[in-house]
Amino acid sequence: MLFRSPFVRFFSRILNRITITVVLVALQLLWLCWVAFAITTGTGRVWVNGLLNALSLLIVLYLVRKDENSAYKVGWIALIGILPLLGGALYLAFGNKRPAKRLRLKMQAVEDAHKKDLVQEPGVLEGLDACEQGQSRYVAKYGPYPAWQNTRTQYFACGEAMYPQLLADLEKAEKSIFLEFFIVSHGCMWNGIEKILRRKAAQGVDVRLIYDDFGSLLGLPADFIVRVERAHIRCIPFNPVVPLLSLVMNHRDHRKIVVIDGTVAYTGGVNLADEYINAEQRFGYWKDAALRVEGDAAWNFTVMFLNFWNAFRPSETDYDAFRPMPLVPPVSDGIVQPYADSPLDEEPMAETVYLNILAQAQRYVYIYTPYLAVGEEMLDALKNAAKRGVDIRLVLPGIPDKKLVFRLSRSYYLPLLRAGVRIYEYTPGFLHAKCWVSDDVTAVVGSINMDYRSLFLHFECGVLLQKNSQVAVLRDDVRATLPQCREIKVTECRTSLPGTVLDSVLRLLSPLM
Repeated sequence: MLFRSPFVRFFSRILNRITITVVLVALQLLWLCWVAFAITTGTGRVWVNGLLNALSLLIVLYLVRKDENSAYKVGWIALIGILPLLGGALYLAFGNKRPAKRLRLKMQAVEDAHKKDLVQEPGVLEGLDACEQGQSRYVAKYGPYPAWQNTRTQYFACGEAMYPQLLADLEKAEKSIFLEFFIVSHGCMWNGIEKILRRKAAQGVDVRLIYDDFGSLLGLPADFIVRVERAHIRCIPFNPVVPLLSLVMNHRDHRKIVVIDGTVAYTGGVNLADEYINAEQRFGYWKDAALRVEGDAAWNFTVMFLNFWNAFRPSETDYDAFRPMPLVPPVSDGIVQPYADSPLDEEPMAETVYLNILAQAQRYVYIYTPYLAVGEEMLDALKNAAKRGVDIRLVLPGIPDKKLVFRLSRSYYLPLLRAGVRIYEYTPGFLHAKCWVSDDVTAVVGSINMDYRSLFLHFECGVLLQKNSQVAVLRDDVRATLPQCREIKVTECRTSLPGTVLDSVLRLLSPLM
């Protein structure tokens, strides 16, 4: 019975992969600082200091001219300013994104081979006006993820509303089940799904799972892959965590995707853990959102998943066997356009879709986001839309899951409020939904937060809805949620000098956090 003793359980919780990784990374940082101190102090080291200062100056000049996200550049410039002797060396080691080259090449080869599977069909966008067509054409060309009709959609205002429908759809699977999630954690939610997956795999259904290794570190046992592979559930842990200081560790798979028989797909903010369906209370009530897609548009999610899968575990070169069955009778419900965003290309798809919504809005834009840590371009777009009379409303958590990030989010309140943006905090608990809705015409539901990591470092996905019935459903959900929120006033924002200084430092360094 020794292995059940509190003493053993305590140390088994401490000595896990994430703790060991954090300790080893911290030791690397301390070692780098010691090396920098050793070579830059003492007599006769003036030439070393001069060399490092010159290196930092050259890197700052390089960053100023580089075609790079401004928030990322400013973060590194601020760090070099704080640590002029060490900052340049740190950028060369961890800031130039070279560690992502191998990952980029793997992904690019598969995506290039399957661009022909994502060609926009003619005539689909004819029912949209010029601005709406422009948004869809952008996603179709630079994603490239085409827009579709003949698709049925269903918006879920919380995880526990989605979960029974997901289980029912999984039970109906006959050919394939693809799952891709940032977090998979043992508990009520995953256990219910796993039972179906095991049974379906035993029946010959092609069951595959991709999960982010960092996001699932604390939720899965060490032998998880072995157990599910034995059950004929093929599995890929994305970007396995290693105890090294490397920017590639920031490239996490934050997407949430389920595709069943190529015809039914799910996405949104809901991961596979109990708090997402409120089977466990962590930060009050967990407010989330999800979208079910059935019909032609599910194809985009199939290609997203298979491209990821075949980049790391080549299985097929022809995706035609996974094409969706057309809905009979056909459904006419606007435009449905699932899309993905990658940190490995030079196209900020997720941010640009959001910026386009703000630029085109005439009456209102309502936004659900758990985090707010944006660059100047997004900040200006929010303020400018409010200044020209658009009703901009941001809904954020009332109970944070990360206190430092919550403080960072609040540092943006004052300039936004002064510009006329209305900000609400969801008082019952933690709001994890990532949704935009505008003018009763356009909406986005997906995995994309309004922070630097989500917009520039993570693999993300979303669904652009235009003139679709679920746009109104999402709008009504936001309006029903607002009475449960506390509206923030300008006078409530902290403007003391210590708070302002701390907020400024957090905002400068947020891209590096």
